[in-house]
Amino acid sequence: MDWTIRTANLEDCKDIRRMMSELSEYEKVADQVTITQKDLEQDGFSKNPFFHALIAEIPEQNKTKDGHTKIGFSMYFYTYSSWKGRAVYMEDLYVMPEFRGKGIGKALMSKVAQMGRTAGCTQLNFTVLNWNKTALDFYLNQGSMDVTSDLGYHYMCCHGDAFQNMADNEF
Repeated sequence: MDWTIRTANLEDCKDIRRMMSELSEYEKVADQVTITQKDLEQDGFSKNPFFHALIAEIPEQNKTKDGHTKIGFSMYFYTYSSWKGRAVYMEDLYVMPEFRGKGIGKALMSKVAQMGRTAGCTQLNFTVLNWNKTALDFYLNQGSMDVTSDLGYHYMCCHGDAFQNMADNEF
């Protein structure tokens, strides 16, 4: 099967949002997704984007039964480690189920790592749900390590009212 990986553009936001919905349904968190196509357009394709994205695409003649040619994506952004310096964070990696096992996910992840290396990054960071053994095995097979078990770190989040309260604190 032919497929290509390319940098996402503004016109891809509709499909990125669709695939984000598919991913959130699989991860059993569909009710938590509030991002819109307009948010993606503004936040990813403005003068100072908050994220970058890659698209996995198949030729028109191989489109899905629903008419899709964009069959995977990866979203990433740059961060900084106080111990290691520049880093790239992969927020999402998704390939539609019928296209898994063909090297597309590995190619998307590799391209994110290449983009990070070009930007001077020394590491690729991401999170994986603890129950998603298939994804955990995939990432471990790519040479990744589980910092939660190996180093004892926990990924933390402050959102909603807690975030608003934190932001309201004045010192």
